[in-house]
Amino acid sequence: MTSSKGDKSMKVALCTREYPPEVYGGAGVHIEHLARALFDHVDVAVHAFGAPRSDSLVASTHEPWDVLEGSGQHLAALRTFSVDLSMVAALEGASLVHTHTWYANLAGHLAHLTYGIPHVMTSHSLEPLRPWKAEQLGGGYNLSLWAERLGAENADAIIAVSRGMREDILSCYPAVDPERVHVIHNGIDTKVYKPTLGTEVLSRFGIDPSLPTVSFVGRITRQKGVSYLLEAAEHFEKGSQLVLCAGAPDTKEIGDEVAELVRRLQQQGRIKVFWIPEMLPREDVVQILSRSTLFVCPSIYEPFGLVNVEAMACATPVVASAVGGIPEIIVEGETGYLVPFEPGEDAFRSPANPSGFARDLAQRVNSLLSNPEAAARMGEASRERVVRDFSWATIAERTVRLYAELVERSSG
Repeated sequence: MTSSKGDKSMKVALCTREYPPEVYGGAGVHIEHLARALFDHVDVAVHAFGAPRSDSLVASTHEPWDVLEGSGQHLAALRTFSVDLSMVAALEGASLVHTHTWYANLAGHLAHLTYGIPHVMTSHSLEPLRPWKAEQLGGGYNLSLWAERLGAENADAIIAVSRGMREDILSCYPAVDPERVHVIHNGIDTKVYKPTLGTEVLSRFGIDPSLPTVSFVGRITRQKGVSYLLEAAEHFEKGSQLVLCAGAPDTKEIGDEVAELVRRLQQQGRIKVFWIPEMLPREDVVQILSRSTLFVCPSIYEPFGLVNVEAMACATPVVASAVGGIPEIIVEGETGYLVPFEPGEDAFRSPANPSGFARDLAQRVNSLLSNPEAAARMGEASRERVVRDFSWATIAERTVRLYAELVERSSG
């Protein structure tokens, strides 16, 4: 049997929508680092959506078919499927295909049927638990639901990025054999995400490094709960500041909603608010995280929550909603605080008591803003936990072990 260290004769094809420089969220960060960590164990090749890359790990890139260009919401999903079909043609000769998110799941399933190779899919989120995507995709949301279900129910193995995610997979897709769902957490490069003492990025945006600071990094989407954070910020300690690195709104409506909440908060003048809508370089984000008193994650759905690990790696404690995989990251009272979350009955899984959730967020945030010594201790413990438990070397070894079992079973 192949060892957990892998075998360079094993040709692994990673299929993804996101890969540098086209990275939009946690899935893209995950795939970039996983690919590099796998390189020491297997012959890894990345097949990505978008323009050609100079990266030596990228074997092929794929653009959507011109005939599908248009403004209809559903066309976005059809363009995705056209990329998947193109991608399958490039996968001949692979020993195994590993897909990430619904955008690539169809390619993995078709490669399995075409070439008889194992298909592994990593679930970074689940379409049935993101109904707000219908606002963005229209009828294309039904197509994304179909592609993900097809992949999940037929994949040789599903990697869940948390135990909470595994439970969600089995709940959303009861036809999936539980033995095919494996938990392998996300990882992080602790040489990239580490504390820094610089202030030049803060100075560029006018952020005062001497003030207690709450930071947020994420997209403007219902999932990330930005509106609840802004409501909570109305109750933050007077004289503190909020740094909101938030852009790429899913819809114009939610973008306008956040803009109005930021404007209202700025008019009140209790705290300083810095809204940075553009996507910052990684080194800029690291400095903002490092110089924050704490990081806050108000998500209403978060299968893992990689951004919390990024903040912790920068020795910054986290206050986050207790949803999905987040409780597997934050140690209550040691590396931060978990805010209880009770979903309501609406399709978006919004909090049952939105104002109460916002108040609870503010209370936990203020407990650290008012006690910088405790925040510093939690920050040190956060960094130690990430280095110990979320290294990419460990995650790559677990992933290769799964690959080897599947390839051996397939060849047998």
